[in-house]
Amino acid sequence: MNAINEVRNVSDLSPQLQALCAASLDVRKKSYSPYSKFKVGAALLCPDGTFVTGCNVENASYPVSTCAERTAICKAVSEGHHEFSAVAISADLKDTFVTPCGSCRQNLAEFNPEIDIYLVRLDGKVQVSNLSYLLPGAFTPLKHNFEFHNGNH
Repeated sequence: MNAINEVRNVSDLSPQLQALCAASLDVRKKSYSPYSKFKVGAALLCPDGTFVTGCNVENASYPVSTCAERTAICKAVSEGHHEFSAVAISADLKDTFVTPCGSCRQNLAEFNPEIDIYLVRLDGKVQVSNLSYLLPGAFTPLKHNFEFHNGNH
């Protein structure tokens, strides 16, 4: 993990992280965003090196739209993945980094409250962060010993 909120070039990252960032940029193009026209892509890195991607999917009833990060999480879980070491998130902005919304931060915390986060811009810049910085004190069974959480996936 690099310094929190450090801005770097994607090309300065390891080959695996470069590929993760590229996967988020690529899946962003598949976004279904006819209302906002705001395309977002996310790519999760699993401990076995697998990438699982997702894009935002909007709906005319806007509150039922799904963010890219939650799409990737649902897809990953449905494919048997429950552990994630990093996530890359990209959006259609040139000068600003887009962080996960509060709901996505909570969803990521369910699986890894300290996940490394790579916020990717179209110009090849990346801001390096992590979830413990973006969501301190997360409500998650991985940080607390909840009696209702049996630990089964």
